[in-house]
Amino acid sequence: MEWMAWTMPTAIFFIVIACLLVVMTVWQIKAPSIERKGFLPIATTPGDRLFIGLLGSAYIHLAWLGLSTLSIWIALVISIIWMIVLMRWG
Repeated sequence: MEWMAWTMPTAIFFIVIACLLVVMTVWQIKAPSIERKGFLPIATTPGDRLFIGLLGSAYIHLAWLGLSTLSIWIALVISIIWMIVLMRWG
């Protein structure tokens, strides 16, 4: 595994995403949800909103790295706020 530097933050990042996917899968199996329409232009389930939120968070971080010299932790805070807003009102 010489091609990637597995640091603790990298490992935590992937573990958190894996845990989110497992929790969402178990939640949908135990209590299937119906699609609803929020501020997104399509009807979505919580799993859809999680996927859209993870994609949005990736783009927030990429834009932050490409356009800013400020700390990446600020992008993390923005991404967390984005995920909360999207999961609640998306």
